[in-house]
Amino acid sequence: MVLLPKQKPGISVSFPKNQTKITFNSLTIMATYKKFKFEGTLTKDQIDFFNKNGFIHFENYASRETVNDIIESTESVQAQWIANKVQKINGVPIKYGVDENGKTIVQRFAFTNQYSKAVERFTAAPGLEALKVLMPAGSRLGLNEKDGVVFNHYVNTEGSNFFHMGWHTDSARDIFYGKKVAPMLNIGFYLDDSGADKGGLRILPGTHKQSLWDLLFRKKYYLNNFADDSEVLVEAKAGDLVIHDGRIWHRVAASPLTGAPSRRRVMYIPMIVGKYQPKHEKSATPLYLHLLPLVGSKKHKNLIPVFRKAA
Repeated sequence: MVLLPKQKPGISVSFPKNQTKITFNSLTIMATYKKFKFEGTLTKDQIDFFNKNGFIHFENYASRETVNDIIESTESVQAQWIANKVQKINGVPIKYGVDENGKTIVQRFAFTNQYSKAVERFTAAPGLEALKVLMPAGSRLGLNEKDGVVFNHYVNTEGSNFFHMGWHTDSARDIFYGKKVAPMLNIGFYLDDSGADKGGLRILPGTHKQSLWDLLFRKKYYLNNFADDSEVLVEAKAGDLVIHDGRIWHRVAASPLTGAPSRRRVMYIPMIVGKYQPKHEKSATPLYLHLLPLVGSKKHKNLIPVFRKAA
Protein backbone atom coordinates (compact mmCIF):
# COMPACT_ATOMS: atom_id res chain seq x y z
CA MET A 1 0.00 0.00 0.00
CA VAL A 2 1.52 3.34 -1.04
CA LEU A 3 0.41 6.79 0.08
CA LEU A 4 1.00 9.22 -2.74
CA PRO A 5 2.40 12.73 -2.12
CA LYS A 6 -0.10 15.59 -1.95
CA GLN A 7 -3.11 13.31 -1.59
CA LYS A 8 -5.72 13.82 1.04
CA PRO A 9 -5.03 11.81 4.22
CA GLY A 10 -6.37 8.29 4.06
CA ILE A 11 -6.33 8.00 0.27
CA SER A 12 -3.96 5.29 -0.87
CA VAL A 13 -3.42 3.11 -3.89
CA SER A 14 -2.55 -0.60 -3.84
CA PHE A 15 -0.77 -2.39 -6.65
CA PRO A 16 0.69 -5.82 -7.40
CA LYS A 17 4.01 -6.72 -5.79
CA ASN A 18 6.02 -6.56 -9.01
CA GLN A 19 4.35 -3.46 -10.42
CA THR A 20 6.66 -0.48 -10.28
CA LYS A 21 4.45 2.16 -11.86
CA ILE A 22 0.90 3.36 -11.32
CA THR A 23 -1.23 6.02 -12.96
CA PHE A 24 -2.91 8.75 -10.93
CA ASN A 25 -4.77 11.65 -12.55
CA SER A 26 -3.19 10.70 -15.92
CA LEU A 27 0.30 11.03 -14.41
CA THR A 28 2.65 8.03 -14.47
CA ILE A 29 4.39 7.66 -11.12
CA MET A 30 7.26 5.36 -10.27
CA ALA A 31 6.00 4.10 -6.92
CA THR A 32 8.96 1.80 -6.34
CA TYR A 33 12.12 1.11 -8.26
CA LYS A 34 14.45 -1.81 -8.85
CA LYS A 35 17.64 -2.01 -6.79
CA PHE A 36 20.70 -3.82 -8.09
CA LYS A 37 23.77 -5.68 -6.84
CA PHE A 38 27.16 -4.43 -8.02
CA GLU A 39 29.41 -7.21 -9.28
CA GLY A 40 32.38 -5.33 -10.73
CA THR A 41 30.87 -4.36 -14.08
CA LEU A 42 27.48 -3.02 -15.16
CA THR A 43 25.06 -5.26 -17.03
CA LYS A 44 22.97 -4.15 -20.00
CA ASP A 45 19.88 -4.17 -17.75
CA GLN A 46 21.59 -1.82 -15.31
CA ILE A 47 22.81 0.52 -18.04
CA ASP A 48 19.36 0.60 -19.64
CA PHE A 49 17.74 1.37 -16.28
CA PHE A 50 20.10 4.28 -15.70
CA ASN A 51 19.73 5.67 -19.21
CA LYS A 52 15.94 5.60 -18.91
CA ASN A 53 15.54 6.93 -15.37
CA GLY A 54 18.68 8.97 -14.70
CA PHE A 55 19.67 7.12 -11.53
CA ILE A 56 20.61 3.67 -10.28
CA HIS A 57 20.87 2.12 -6.80
CA PHE A 58 23.37 -0.60 -5.80
CA GLU A 59 22.72 -2.29 -2.47
CA ASN A 60 25.56 -3.35 -0.14
CA TYR A 61 28.24 -1.82 -2.34
CA ALA A 62 30.69 -1.60 0.57
CA SER A 63 31.05 -3.19 4.00
CA ARG A 64 30.11 -1.80 7.39
CA GLU A 65 33.84 -1.67 8.13
CA THR A 66 34.38 0.69 5.20
CA VAL A 67 31.50 2.87 6.37
CA ASN A 68 32.91 3.05 9.90
CA ASP A 69 36.42 3.84 8.63
CA ILE A 70 35.11 6.79 6.61
CA ILE A 71 33.01 8.11 9.49
CA GLU A 72 35.95 7.87 11.90
CA SER A 73 38.31 9.51 9.43
CA THR A 74 35.99 12.41 8.60
CA GLU A 75 35.35 13.04 12.27
CA SER A 76 39.11 13.49 12.66
CA VAL A 77 39.15 15.92 9.71
CA GLN A 78 36.21 17.74 11.28
CA ALA A 79 38.06 18.19 14.57
CA GLN A 80 41.08 19.62 12.73
CA TRP A 81 39.00 22.05 10.68
CA ILE A 82 37.06 23.28 13.70
CA ALA A 83 40.26 23.73 15.72
CA ASN A 84 41.92 25.62 12.86
CA LYS A 85 38.75 27.58 12.01
CA VAL A 86 38.94 26.52 8.38
CA GLN A 87 36.47 28.54 6.30
CA LYS A 88 37.26 27.41 2.76
CA ILE A 89 38.99 24.57 0.98
CA ASN A 90 40.22 25.42 -2.53
CA GLY A 91 37.76 28.30 -2.70
CA VAL A 92 34.77 26.22 -1.54
CA PRO A 93 33.11 27.41 1.71
CA ILE A 94 32.83 24.88 4.53
CA LYS A 95 29.37 24.71 6.08
CA TYR A 96 29.24 24.46 9.88
CA GLY A 97 26.34 23.78 12.21
CA VAL A 98 25.47 22.38 15.61
CA ASP A 99 24.51 18.78 16.43
CA GLU A 100 21.96 17.44 18.91
CA ASN A 101 24.43 17.91 21.78
CA GLY A 102 25.12 21.56 20.99
CA LYS A 103 28.50 20.66 19.55
CA THR A 104 29.88 22.41 16.45
CA ILE A 105 30.10 20.07 13.45
CA VAL A 106 30.97 20.34 9.77
CA GLN A 107 27.79 19.83 7.78
CA ARG A 108 29.28 20.11 4.30
CA PHE A 109 32.87 19.09 3.65
CA ALA A 110 34.58 19.81 0.32
CA PHE A 111 37.56 17.96 -1.15
CA THR A 112 37.29 15.42 1.68
CA ASN A 113 39.45 13.02 -0.33
CA GLN A 114 42.43 15.35 0.08
CA TYR A 115 42.23 15.18 3.88
CA SER A 116 40.85 11.71 4.66
CA LYS A 117 42.88 8.58 3.89
CA ALA A 118 39.75 6.44 4.19
CA VAL A 119 37.91 8.54 1.59
CA GLU A 120 40.97 8.52 -0.66
CA ARG A 121 41.09 4.71 -0.49
CA PHE A 122 37.40 4.49 -1.31
CA THR A 123 37.76 6.65 -4.43
CA ALA A 124 40.78 4.62 -5.60
CA ALA A 125 38.86 1.33 -5.57
CA PRO A 126 38.35 -0.10 -9.09
CA GLY A 127 34.57 -0.36 -8.70
CA LEU A 128 33.99 3.34 -9.36
CA GLU A 129 35.91 3.12 -12.62
CA ALA A 130 33.26 0.67 -13.88
CA LEU A 131 30.71 3.49 -13.78
CA LYS A 132 32.42 5.20 -16.71
CA VAL A 133 30.22 3.10 -18.98
CA LEU A 134 27.40 5.50 -18.03
CA MET A 135 29.39 8.49 -19.34
CA PRO A 136 30.93 9.62 -22.64
CA ALA A 137 34.50 8.60 -23.46
CA GLY A 138 37.17 10.45 -21.53
CA SER A 139 35.25 10.70 -18.25
CA ARG A 140 37.08 10.81 -14.90
CA LEU A 141 36.45 11.19 -11.20
CA GLY A 142 36.62 14.90 -10.36
CA LEU A 143 38.69 14.41 -7.23
CA ASN A 144 40.55 17.71 -7.60
CA GLU A 145 37.89 19.59 -9.55
CA LYS A 146 34.56 21.24 -8.78
CA ASP A 147 34.10 20.57 -5.00
CA GLY A 148 36.02 17.29 -4.97
CA VAL A 149 34.46 14.62 -2.78
CA VAL A 150 31.65 16.29 -0.83
CA PHE A 151 30.54 14.88 2.51
CA ASN A 152 27.09 16.03 3.64
CA HIS A 153 25.94 15.70 7.25
CA TYR A 154 22.22 16.41 7.56
CA VAL A 155 20.77 16.64 11.06
CA ASN A 156 17.59 18.35 12.19
CA THR A 157 18.40 20.39 15.31
CA GLU A 158 17.80 23.95 16.47
CA GLY A 159 21.36 24.89 15.58
CA SER A 160 21.58 22.92 12.34
CA ASN A 161 22.51 24.78 9.17
CA PHE A 162 21.86 21.80 6.93
CA PHE A 163 18.68 19.79 7.41
CA HIS A 164 17.11 19.89 3.93
CA MET A 165 17.82 21.05 0.38
CA GLY A 166 15.30 22.34 -2.16
CA TRP A 167 14.82 21.16 -5.73
CA HIS A 168 17.87 21.58 -7.95
CA THR A 169 20.06 19.95 -10.58
CA ASP A 170 23.80 19.56 -10.14
CA SER A 171 24.53 20.51 -13.74
CA ALA A 172 23.22 24.06 -13.40
CA ARG A 173 26.54 25.03 -11.81
CA ASP A 174 28.09 24.75 -15.29
CA ILE A 175 26.10 27.85 -16.21
CA PHE A 176 27.71 29.75 -13.32
CA TYR A 177 31.10 28.76 -14.68
CA GLY A 178 30.08 30.14 -18.07
CA LYS A 179 30.21 26.69 -19.64
CA LYS A 180 27.88 24.49 -21.63
CA VAL A 181 26.01 21.94 -19.51
CA ALA A 182 28.04 18.74 -19.68
CA PRO A 183 27.25 15.15 -18.72
CA MET A 184 28.03 14.44 -15.06
CA LEU A 185 27.42 11.72 -12.50
CA ASN A 186 27.04 12.30 -8.79
CA ILE A 187 28.05 9.07 -7.05
CA GLY A 188 26.45 8.96 -3.61
CA PHE A 189 27.77 6.61 -0.93
CA TYR A 190 25.50 6.24 2.11
CA LEU A 191 26.99 6.21 5.61
CA ASP A 192 23.64 6.01 7.44
CA ASP A 193 20.39 4.21 6.72
CA SER A 194 18.15 6.70 4.95
CA GLY A 195 14.41 6.38 4.51
CA ALA A 196 11.39 8.64 4.82
CA ASP A 197 12.12 9.08 8.53
CA LYS A 198 15.37 10.82 7.56
CA GLY A 199 13.68 13.04 4.98
CA GLY A 200 15.72 11.45 2.25
CA LEU A 201 16.69 12.04 -1.35
CA ARG A 202 13.74 12.60 -3.71
CA ILE A 203 14.26 12.27 -7.47
CA LEU A 204 12.17 13.08 -10.55
CA PRO A 205 13.01 10.09 -12.80
CA GLY A 206 13.69 10.84 -16.44
CA THR A 207 14.27 14.57 -16.03
CA HIS A 208 17.89 14.14 -17.09
CA LYS A 209 16.52 14.11 -20.65
CA GLN A 210 14.78 17.47 -20.31
CA SER A 211 15.39 20.60 -22.39
CA LEU A 212 17.80 23.29 -21.23
CA TRP A 213 14.77 25.46 -20.44
CA ASP A 214 13.34 22.83 -18.10
CA LEU A 215 16.75 22.24 -16.54
CA LEU A 216 16.88 25.90 -15.63
CA PHE A 217 13.25 26.77 -14.95
CA ARG A 218 11.19 23.65 -14.16
CA LYS A 219 11.36 24.65 -10.48
CA LYS A 220 12.79 27.49 -8.41
CA TYR A 221 16.27 26.39 -7.49
CA TYR A 222 16.62 25.61 -3.77
CA LEU A 223 13.62 27.79 -2.85
CA ASN A 224 11.09 25.06 -3.62
CA ASN A 225 11.16 21.99 -1.38
CA PHE A 226 7.54 20.93 -1.86
CA ALA A 227 6.68 17.30 -2.60
CA ASP A 228 6.09 16.51 -6.27
CA ASP A 229 3.57 13.89 -7.39
CA SER A 230 6.22 12.34 -9.65
CA GLU A 231 9.05 12.18 -7.12
CA VAL A 232 10.63 8.93 -5.95
CA LEU A 233 12.04 8.46 -2.47
CA VAL A 234 15.47 6.84 -2.46
CA GLU A 235 15.52 4.48 0.51
CA ALA A 236 19.09 3.39 1.11
CA LYS A 237 21.09 1.54 3.75
CA ALA A 238 24.56 2.38 5.02
CA GLY A 239 26.98 0.94 2.45
CA ASP A 240 24.66 1.48 -0.54
CA LEU A 241 25.73 3.37 -3.65
CA VAL A 242 23.21 5.59 -5.48
CA ILE A 243 24.31 7.28 -8.70
CA HIS A 244 22.32 10.05 -10.34
CA ASP A 245 22.79 12.05 -13.53
CA GLY A 246 23.77 15.65 -12.76
CA ARG A 247 20.95 16.91 -14.97
CA ILE A 248 18.17 15.22 -13.00
CA TRP A 249 15.93 17.23 -10.66
CA HIS A 250 16.22 16.18 -7.02
CA ARG A 251 15.83 17.47 -3.48
CA VAL A 252 16.51 16.42 0.10
CA ALA A 253 13.40 16.52 2.29
CA ALA A 254 13.60 17.56 5.93
CA SER A 255 13.36 14.73 8.44
CA PRO A 256 10.17 14.72 10.53
CA LEU A 257 12.43 13.67 13.42
CA THR A 258 14.88 15.79 15.40
CA GLY A 259 18.28 15.16 16.90
CA ALA A 260 20.31 11.97 16.36
CA PRO A 261 17.40 9.97 14.79
CA SER A 262 17.34 12.50 11.91
CA ARG A 263 21.05 12.10 11.07
CA ARG A 264 21.83 11.37 7.42
CA ARG A 265 25.41 11.30 6.10
CA VAL A 266 26.15 10.87 2.41
CA MET A 267 29.39 11.24 0.48
CA TYR A 268 29.27 12.43 -3.14
CA ILE A 269 31.95 11.82 -5.77
CA PRO A 270 31.65 13.64 -9.12
CA MET A 271 32.37 11.93 -12.43
CA ILE A 272 32.88 14.49 -15.17
CA VAL A 273 34.16 15.08 -18.71
CA GLY A 274 35.84 17.96 -20.49
CA LYS A 275 38.93 20.04 -19.84
CA TYR A 276 40.82 19.20 -16.67
CA GLN A 277 40.38 22.14 -14.28
CA PRO A 278 41.84 21.37 -10.85
CA LYS A 279 41.16 23.62 -7.87
CA HIS A 280 43.86 24.91 -5.52
CA GLU A 281 44.14 26.99 -2.35
CA LYS A 282 44.03 30.24 -4.32
CA SER A 283 40.96 29.29 -6.39
CA ALA A 284 38.20 31.89 -6.38
CA THR A 285 34.81 31.06 -4.88
CA PRO A 286 32.23 30.53 -7.67
CA LEU A 287 29.19 32.81 -7.57
CA TYR A 288 26.71 30.06 -6.70
CA LEU A 289 28.77 29.01 -3.66
CA HIS A 290 28.34 32.46 -2.11
CA LEU A 291 24.73 31.33 -1.50
CA LEU A 292 25.82 28.08 0.17
CA PRO A 293 25.54 29.41 3.76
CA LEU A 294 21.81 29.93 3.17
CA VAL A 295 20.99 26.64 1.43
CA GLY A 296 19.28 24.14 3.71
CA SER A 297 19.50 26.35 6.79
CA LYS A 298 16.89 27.80 9.14
CA LYS A 299 17.76 31.23 7.78
CA HIS A 300 17.11 29.97 4.25
CA LYS A 301 13.74 28.58 5.39
CA ASN A 302 12.77 32.01 6.69
CA LEU A 303 13.85 33.66 3.45
CA ILE A 304 11.70 31.44 1.20
CA PRO A 305 8.44 33.46 1.60
CA VAL A 306 10.34 36.65 0.79
CA PHE A 307 11.82 35.18 -2.38
CA ARG A 308 8.44 33.79 -3.45
CA LYS A 309 6.87 37.21 -3.06
CA ALA A 310 9.62 38.85 -5.08
CA ALA A 311 9.65 36.17 -7.80
